[in-house]
Formats: sequence, C-alpha cells, structure tokens
Amino acid sequence: MTVKEAADLMLREGVGSLVVIEEEGPVGILTERDLLYKVLATGRSPARTKIKEVMSTPVITISSSSNVSIAAERMSDLHLRRLPVVDDGKLVGMLTEKDILRLSPSLIELTREWAKVAEGGIAKPEGRTTVPGYCENCESYSIDLRLVNGMLCCPDCRED
Repeated sequence: MTVKEAADLMLREGVGSLVVIEEEGPVGILTERDLLYKVLATGRSPARTKIKEVMSTPVITISSSSNVSIAAERMSDLHLRRLPVVDDGKLVGMLTEKDILRLSPSLIELTREWAKVAEGGIAKPEGRTTVPGYCENCESYSIDLRLVNGMLCCPDCRED
C-alpha cells in the first residue's frame, strides 16, 4: 500500500495511525508523524512511497493483561502516544494517551514526571508519589493512590 492510500484510509476512518500486520502479527506502525517527517518534509511522493519504507518499526506492544500504569510508564519512557495491544501475536486493540487520560487524568502527569526523573538519572519515585484516580487493585476511587509494584494502589490495598 502506498502512503497516499494509507493517508486516505486514516482520514476515512478518523484515526491517527495504522498498524501494519503480516502473517506473524504487527510488523510496523504508520503514524501522522511518519507522514509529516518521513514523507512530506523530505519531499517524497505519497503516491509512490510504500508504507514499509516509512513505517516505524519494530512495533512496541503490550499485552491486554498488563496493568494501565505499566503501559502508561512504557509510553512515557519511549515517548509514544499509541501502544498496540497484542495477545498471542495478534493485534487486539490500541491504547492511546486519550484512553489513559479518561481513566485517570493524573496518570498522564505522573508518567511525564517519571520521564523527567528518569532522564535525570534519578530513580523513579516508587511508592512516594500520590495521585487521585481509580485503584488498579480494587477499582475504588481514591485521592491517595501510590505506585506499588507497578500498580496505582489506594491506602487499603497498600496495606495488604
């Protein structure tokens, strides 16, 4: 498929990226950023450029059984706005920053802080940062969530 055909599909479907799948599963992802920086800004012809020439690869994925805070941390660490969800080598969904923001607005801010801390070479604030949101263990709302073993937990679940 050409970049022009992919851009038309993205526009038609109202999406900001396409996951490129071959028999063995996801092999690349084409994002709006790829279109801008790797095609338009470099003067390549969208009608003659193939997706495989400009897609981002390898694809960074996560399993549907992973918890959201781990996914958000991975997205933050790798500066990703989208994270394909894969089970048994098959694409089953796409987790975006908007999805995480809907779940817990403070989680996005927390992951951005983790990224800043990590860039400075300082250990992440495991167990010390408090944010509001839904506990990943019991799903209760709390204004006192803390990161414990990669999960945002309320005071009751931290005691267990």
